[in-house]
Amino acid sequence: MAPAETPEPSGNTGSDRNRATAEAILPLLGGAANIASIAHCMTRLRLGLHDRSLVQEEPLKALPAVLGVVEDETYQIVLGPGTVARVTPEFERLVEAERTTAPATPEAAPTADELAERGAAIKAARKARNATPFKLFLRRIANIFVPLIPALIGCGIIAGLNGLLTNLHWLPSLVPALAALASGFMSLIAVFVGYNTAKEFGGTPILGGAVAAIIVFPGVANVDAFGQKLSPGQGGVLGALGAAVLAVYVEKWCRRWVPEALDVLVTPTLTVIVSGLVTLYGLMYVAGEVSTAIGDFANWLLANGGAGAGFVLGGLFLPLVMLGLHQALIPIHTTLIEQQGYTVLLPILAMAGAGQVGAAAAVYLRLPRNGSIRRTIRSALPAGFLGVGEPLIYGVSLPLGRPFITACIGGAFGGGFVGLFNQLGAAVGSTAIGPSGWALFPLLDGNKGLGEMVVVYGGGLLAGYAVGFVVTYYFGFTKTMLTELNAPAEAEAAPAAEPSAVPESGPVQVRTGADDALEPVAEGSR
Repeated sequence: MAPAETPEPSGNTGSDRNRATAEAILPLLGGAANIASIAHCMTRLRLGLHDRSLVQEEPLKALPAVLGVVEDETYQIVLGPGTVARVTPEFERLVEAERTTAPATPEAAPTADELAERGAAIKAARKARNATPFKLFLRRIANIFVPLIPALIGCGIIAGLNGLLTNLHWLPSLVPALAALASGFMSLIAVFVGYNTAKEFGGTPILGGAVAAIIVFPGVANVDAFGQKLSPGQGGVLGALGAAVLAVYVEKWCRRWVPEALDVLVTPTLTVIVSGLVTLYGLMYVAGEVSTAIGDFANWLLANGGAGAGFVLGGLFLPLVMLGLHQALIPIHTTLIEQQGYTVLLPILAMAGAGQVGAAAAVYLRLPRNGSIRRTIRSALPAGFLGVGEPLIYGVSLPLGRPFITACIGGAFGGGFVGLFNQLGAAVGSTAIGPSGWALFPLLDGNKGLGEMVVVYGGGLLAGYAVGFVVTYYFGFTKTMLTELNAPAEAEAAPAAEPSAVPESGPVQVRTGADDALEPVAEGSR
């Protein structure tokens, strides 16, 4: 039976459904007074909560619109692409309306001591698992680069369109204009990285951008460093990141020691001149060498490792995402795009999503009597084909266990297929990061013609679909799992913490407790 918290409004319009979803979610989070911040990404509603002990997690997971929940720095409710962008404004309006009419203190049945004790336990457990210095650093790196992804996607698609028009000799008068549109952002990406870096590390964003702008200024060609002339853009995004971090530390030092009367003049000047000179006479050269090494290693790995390297990369990407380590790849992708116009790693890593789609299709056929999981798959597959894997991960494969592993195997074979062709000389890359699946086709670029790249990438997707499906169909379930999951009545009565528990009214949910060792899948990694 569907939960009573989300009645279908009369008229059944999209706006009514989104408002009903928001109205169902808010009380289960402790009301408006418990909401500290509201944001959303491509698939998740991200909330800052004053007291997480007020969250009624099991009823929240049981809502039909909720595909899963993730506890991280923010409390994240997985609603899926498209849905989250429509539910968030309704949720914000509800919170604002409730705050204007209700007391500021959230409703809480437990005593203050009980709340404090429960809250302390939750915070201690989360900090011990998620707040390691390395993961916090990677999260900061992601916060710097993720806001740049929309521009990378837009400019990448324009670059692909421009290349198509050039190859077909169509609209020659439009080609230079499209080239300018596609290249303008990339020529100044170091400035945006510097701005975001300073903002993330607690400095003045515009000072971070000003120091990073030195890297792309044409006049640096007149500067000698380490016995050679610098090149505009040398060091790229890595140099910009380092320069902006240095600027933040110089600025903070100045804020401590410079008298307030002189702060407005001295602090910006010292910040730019000190960090700028270090950038010119050190960081640009070092970052340039590191950037070159990254590009050379990526090309060498696929040229020599081929299918083996692709197999490993494609198979391990989902586990990397689960551990939050995929964020370290974002500056590497950006560096490769900046160097050679495309990243050869992304098409291989995108095969993980293909394995996920194939596994989900097999689960759909193997569980003909489980209407809950089949509904989840039907709603999540379109997004899965477009490279948004979170609904399938949180709604299907990860809670079931084995299908997550078989999805990784499908991704490994897809990655091996693309890697093999890289070794044979057909390097297939992407001009932007973010999209995968079918959404990556408009962004394909490489050292061969568009037709050949489409065939190689498409062949990798088909390999991932096929292997993910076959391995999941034959090895994704034990006999006990099939018996339990194909018995809706039994599944509904089973405890929520068991992996085989499938509420009849909603998708399979990620377990907490025993699954606490698993890290959430992060944004931008589909």
